[in-house]
Amino acid sequence: MRLEPITWERLAENLAERVLRTTAADGSPWLRVGVDGAPAARPGDLAELTGEALRVRGRGVVVVGTGGFLRPASLRYEYGREDPDTYYSGWFDTGALWREVFGPLEAGGSGRVLPDLWDPSTDRATRSAHVELPPGGVLLLHGPFLFGHWFPFDLTVHLSLSPPALERRTDEGERWALPAYARYEEEVGPGDAADILVRADDPRHPAWSAGG
Repeated sequence: MRLEPITWERLAENLAERVLRTTAADGSPWLRVGVDGAPAARPGDLAELTGEALRVRGRGVVVVGTGGFLRPASLRYEYGREDPDTYYSGWFDTGALWREVFGPLEAGGSGRVLPDLWDPSTDRATRSAHVELPPGGVLLLHGPFLFGHWFPFDLTVHLSLSPPALERRTDEGERWALPAYARYEEEVGPGDAADILVRADDPRHPAWSAGG
């Protein structure tokens, strides 16, 4: 795969242009974009930059992080606070994401998206208000392990880190999760599954598959 060097700002502009050329496969009036990557790759930053580029182009945008859709601590920590298998398959409330984020954006849906559901610092519901996305608007969902759940994305981006870069850029206290990312690579192959691959080993100098 041919990768071209690019800045994060230019990457966001190019992604916004790619979104504008994308149509929903199911006839929905909204587009659903997944920005997948380990926290060390900072997928939320790219989602926010892309969201701003889309707003400048007149599109309504809602940016949602999977960190706002965690399961309660009693479920996340059932096998301890540092269990990589549970982190991989049990931390994120995929059912709530289907119900509160993707369901409203199906063809004939309401367009009313819940931006977050659970606050891990208080281990309570956030009680956030729904956000109404106008027709033609774009959902940007970011977080790790986005692929493999059959989420109805219209465009997908994966921020890739080599194992050494992932270990280097992951805080020491979070390195217990590294086996989960390795399992994701082995079982899902996110770099191959994504429409657009971004190599982010050097945070100052990303590269992307421009023809993806």
